[in-house]
Amino acid sequence: MNIIISGYGKMGKMVETEALKAGDSIVAKIDSKEDWAKYDFEAMVIQGNVAAIDFSTPQSVVANIEECFKRNIPIVVGTTGWYDEKERLQELCQSKNQSMFWASNFSIGVFLFNKMNIWLAKLMNSYSQYSPSMSETHHVHKIDAPSGTAITLAENLIANYDGKTKWQLGESSDKDTLCINAIRQGEVCGIHEIKYESPFDEITIRHEAKTRAGFALGAVIAAHWLSNKKGFFTMSDMLDQVSETI
Repeated sequence: MNIIISGYGKMGKMVETEALKAGDSIVAKIDSKEDWAKYDFEAMVIQGNVAAIDFSTPQSVVANIEECFKRNIPIVVGTTGWYDEKERLQELCQSKNQSMFWASNFSIGVFLFNKMNIWLAKLMNSYSQYSPSMSETHHVHKIDAPSGTAITLAENLIANYDGKTKWQLGESSDKDTLCINAIRQGEVCGIHEIKYESPFDEITIRHEAKTRAGFALGAVIAAHWLSNKKGFFTMSDMLDQVSETI
């Protein structure tokens, strides 16, 4: 496959490594708006089997997605912190018959962790003495907080747990609010914890990423999966073989 790397930072370089391991070719590296004029994308699209993988910044990802839509280039998006535009871009993708794969986290482990999160939230509805909270820990270079993964986990918890109706970064005295604590520490790849606490005990589920290479590999797999598909897709679409109804 021919891969366009959109955002050639730490994650972009990891995508390059994993793509080359998979036998793919890196045909373009985009690090600024001007870079879109440096390559013959029309020829790439005509040749076929091309996709962009974006791990850029919240400030540039929306423009990168729109540039891909203009050129009929399928795009896999792993950048977080731009979700106020997500609904609009999803509608644009579908109306323009484009191809986009979005995930707040490309780790299969995180996907399964979220399934546990949903199951536990449903279970805990019967035990009102427990109250949930969340925490996420990432490296000091991460720009957005809470993480995109934490937001996804929180939204799924709220959708399945009757005692919370919204989430908030930091502490809150509002009983309807799910509190998320965001910690920035060293070079931590990503730790997410969900805790249910009662006056007597606590229940915690936790996921820790050992390396960011797993995210890069997941994005490369998603790019291959997206080939010849039209529409807006997520990890649930790609991993439906393990997405049985809970």
